[in-house]
Amino acid sequence: MIIGLTGGIGSGKSTVGSLFKKHDIQVIDADDCARDALNKPSSGYFEFINKFGDSFLDKNNEIDRRKLRKYIFNNKEKQKELELIVHPIVRKTISDFVLNSKSLYTIIIVPLIYETDSANNYDRIIVVDCDKEIQLKRASSRDQSSPEEILKIINNQASREERLSIAHDVIINNTDILDLEKQVIKLHKKYSKIL
Repeated sequence: MIIGLTGGIGSGKSTVGSLFKKHDIQVIDADDCARDALNKPSSGYFEFINKFGDSFLDKNNEIDRRKLRKYIFNNKEKQKELELIVHPIVRKTISDFVLNSKSLYTIIIVPLIYETDSANNYDRIIVVDCDKEIQLKRASSRDQSSPEEILKIINNQASREERLSIAHDVIINNTDILDLEKQVIKLHKKYSKIL
C-alpha cells in the first residue's frame, strides 16, 4: 500500500513521517529528493547549469537555493524549466524507493498532491493539518523567513479545505509531539489491519 502524506508548509509533515519511521515504515520525502536532484555533482546539477548558467552558484559552486527560490517564485516560465529538470529525477528516485521498500506500507511525503492533481497515485492520503497561525510560526522560525514570505507561500498552495477534500485520514497538529504520536499509532494500527 502506498500512502501519500501531504499538508501545507509548516504543518509538520516531516515530523509525522519520522514518527511513522519509528514503526519500521519506510518513508521518503519528495522535497528531499528534489533538493538532492540538484546536488553537486549530479546530472541534475549539470543540467541546471546548462539551462540557468552559473549566476545561482555560491562561492562553493553549490546552487544557492534561497536565491533560486526567490527567482522562480516570481517567474513561472523559469519555474517550469526547473521542474523539467527536477521532476523526472524525483519520480525515478521515488519509484525505485517504492519498488525496494520492505515495510508493511510505504509513505511518500508530497506537499503538493492537491495542486498537482495526483491523488490517484496513492492508495490512501493523509493530510497533516494545523491552524494558520501555528503554520506561520513554525515555518518562519524553521526557514528563517519572514511571516510575510511564508504567507505568500501559503496563499500559493491549496487551501486547507481543498487539501482536506482529498484526505482519507487527517492528522491534526495543533498541540504537541505526544498528541501527534498518539494519532500516528492509531493510523499505523488501522493500516496494519487493512493490509
